[in-house]
Amino acid sequence: MRISHKVDYGVRVMTVLAEVAVETPGRPISSAALAERDGLPPGFLDDILRLLRNGGLLRSQRGGDGGWLLARPAKEITVADVIRAVDGPLASVRGVRPHELAEAGEREPFVSLWVAVRASLRSVLEHVTLADLAAGTLPKRIKAMAEKPDSWDDRRRDL
Repeated sequence: MRISHKVDYGVRVMTVLAEVAVETPGRPISSAALAERDGLPPGFLDDILRLLRNGGLLRSQRGGDGGWLLARPAKEITVADVIRAVDGPLASVRGVRPHELAEAGEREPFVSLWVAVRASLRSVLEHVTLADLAAGTLPKRIKAMAEKPDSWDDRRRDL
């Protein structure tokens, strides 16, 4: 899976908004302040914020004290939600969702392979919330996965 800049920035900015919600509940934060706080490019960030709003994860407040707020509590927003809002489905094969591959003429075992890959992604991304990230923690099961030595192994082969 390739994590784009857009997805990385989206997760980072949503985590900042979750932190702000704890520090000063109900207070919006401007896009300029968000960009500065996490060192994000302001123009690119505006596009990401709009995608997150359109995805139902953010709301904006106009006015001198306006800015951005989470649309629902951080414990109810997963990393998977952010990825879907910013980049679309977690997994697709040539633009087709894995469960639709059989209808598109793909044969087994390929359909099941790509469905399993999506399930694997979901097993992590749908269980890590913005509240977890804002608190600097991960769920125990996810942390245990990351702590396995082979998780850090670079499996690239030198040619």
